[in-house]
Amino acid sequence: MSGTSLDGVDAALLRTDGETIAEFGVSDYRGYSADERASIAKALGQWHDGADVARAAETVETVHAALLSRMMTTDPDQTPRIIGFHGQTLAHDPDNQRTHQTGDGALLAELLQCPVVWDFRSADVQLGGQGAPLAPFFHFACAKYLSLTSPSVFLNLGGVGNVTYVDPSYDKPQAEGALLAFDTGPANAPINDLMQARLNQPYDRDGAFAGQGAVNMQIVDKFLTHAYFHKIPPKSLDRDDFALLSAQVADLSDADAAATLAECCATAVARAMEHMPKPPARILVCGGGRHNPHIMARLRMLTGAQIDNIDDHGLDGDMLEAQAFAYLAVRVARGLPTSCPSTTGVGANVGGGTVSHP
Repeated sequence: MSGTSLDGVDAALLRTDGETIAEFGVSDYRGYSADERASIAKALGQWHDGADVARAAETVETVHAALLSRMMTTDPDQTPRIIGFHGQTLAHDPDNQRTHQTGDGALLAELLQCPVVWDFRSADVQLGGQGAPLAPFFHFACAKYLSLTSPSVFLNLGGVGNVTYVDPSYDKPQAEGALLAFDTGPANAPINDLMQARLNQPYDRDGAFAGQGAVNMQIVDKFLTHAYFHKIPPKSLDRDDFALLSAQVADLSDADAAATLAECCATAVARAMEHMPKPPARILVCGGGRHNPHIMARLRMLTGAQIDNIDDHGLDGDMLEAQAFAYLAVRVARGLPTSCPSTTGVGANVGGGTVSHP
């Protein structure tokens, strides 16, 4: 998985039949170099014929191939039988039935001599869905794996935030009432961009800057008037749908800008809770944002809910997205749905993804 934070690539091994999780295996990470990150960032917002897409695709393919080659061993129990390759999202416009994840899964299948499932989002978008988020079916399996009995929310704070409401009393994720999922709003992306532009740092480590700053509530209040917050879910975002936030904090100090952007992230999550069918028993936080104590504290204050780092439940919050696409790859191979009306707004259950064999 290479996400909207543009930090690097996560890879994780999972033993599954595409329905239940049997075992979590090894995982690994390969960070992008500054040049690699720049080559991808330059192509953001571009479609397949964009001038900078070919170089970005080459970066994504090269880094994924290197990481996966490092993970693949001669041990049959530790060698994948199938790989889920998400690719790097460069542009996302579901309202016009298009989405762009760069990277060639067929090329990876040849390089790695292993079947690769890729292009997970196109079928959903072409059938009128949002194409995102796609992790909810895996979150449902995680809730079963953890033996949760009460409605709970999985909150992923990557570059963009997304939530999955899970009612584990249902047997199947596609059952009506089992899931509700949508993007909450910008999460780490604006803060990471701020830190990179001003201080040449990839992110606000431990929320140090945000914790020292004062929130500009005028900016936060204006942020909450954005049309996105008035849409009924399911709904999804492009990484840069809130690009104006960067300009709005331009005159603030580093700390005040970080605090204001962190508050936007947390208030967007709090606003998302208003759409939940029932108040969740807990919110399980995964993704890089859970490492930011300031954001976690603001979530507790603004939602009034129990906010848990998902690691405290025995799962790996850094690898959940990578594990999700391993899980979805098996579902695609087995002809099972990967999204449904309550997760992406698509008209019927959809099994997205292309399977490429070496």
